[in-house]
Amino acid sequence: MSTTSPLPPAPRSSSGALAAWGIAVLVIATVLVGALAPARHPAPLRSAAEDPACLEWSDGCKVCQRLADGPACSLPGFACQPGALQCLRRREG
Repeated sequence: MSTTSPLPPAPRSSSGALAAWGIAVLVIATVLVGALAPARHPAPLRSAAEDPACLEWSDGCKVCQRLADGPACSLPGFACQPGALQCLRRREG
């Protein structure tokens, strides 16, 4: 009597492992595209202090003027909460 041992079952590919690899590849591709794609940055807005045509500006706490020697600013109040810079006086013409 010959005894043959049954063959072990053939290995099956796990659908869970395949899905995990697919997700990993998708994440890596997304990160690479985000890192390598050129970024579109809007032009930065020029604040009143950086605008050469603005001669006097304020943030609600202190007032600054553009003088020949450079900008000169007043001292802020003790409990003042500064706001956005606003141009108070512009160069004519």
